[in-house]
Amino acid sequence: MNRTMITATNTLGQLQKKMDIISGNISNIQTNGYKRKETYFNDLLVQQLNNQRGDQAPRLTPQGLRQGNGARISQAMITLSQGAIKNTERPLDVALEKEDLFFRVGEGNNIRLTRDGAFFLTPVSDGSNQMMLVTGDGHPVLDDADQPIITDGNIKQVTFAKDGQLRVELDNGGEQVFDLGIVSVQKPQLLERAGDNLLGLPANMAQLGITEQDIMTRLYGARREEISVRQGALEGSNVDLSQEMTDLLTVQRQYQFHARAVTLADQMLGLVNGIR
Repeated sequence: MNRTMITATNTLGQLQKKMDIISGNISNIQTNGYKRKETYFNDLLVQQLNNQRGDQAPRLTPQGLRQGNGARISQAMITLSQGAIKNTERPLDVALEKEDLFFRVGEGNNIRLTRDGAFFLTPVSDGSNQMMLVTGDGHPVLDDADQPIITDGNIKQVTFAKDGQLRVELDNGGEQVFDLGIVSVQKPQLLERAGDNLLGLPANMAQLGITEQDIMTRLYGARREEISVRQGALEGSNVDLSQEMTDLLTVQRQYQFHARAVTLADQMLGLVNGIR
């Protein structure tokens, strides 16, 4: 296989990955709180081939030839720009009004992050008055101590304060108060998709030499003043369909160009092999 084929095929695989990422963005354009991913490319190692030796007279062109090996995706980063907030007037809908904030939710033994504030109340067990606050996919919403939020009694009214405090009024006149577990993310490029519109910490943090504190900050105590939520509203996706379609068309053209390069290289090899 000649150098042209190697360069083109290396880049084709990476372009396919970018198309997959763009397709994922477009498919989640209606997903509450979804954050789009953006890819960045870097050149692969470039080889310098010097075709002249010894002292040469001053020249305007470079001495030798530089041959590349294609390009690769250097980073696929989550973009935290704020999505449009729309009012729903539903008491259990909560929108985060700062782009770096995330709710903490539970998934098995793992703690995940989400921007989707479409919450629901579900019975803890059949016939029980205890109700748990969950996401649309059934994951428990956690408080600032990473415990599920569970109310006890017949609920009359639910109120979310601007600092993320949940107040539950009961039919018997009682009241229960919970602080939603909310974090501020400083390094979103280190988060990983965990399915169900959830993000999680990387599994290889020890190998990367980073800790949870390097990626995000838990907001509790006095720092809850940094939280800003709105009840009766939801944040939409931050995906711009026109931009994604433009990027998709550009990548498709690049893919076609490299596929054509493979075809031309194959034709050239056929001509060389046919010489007698």
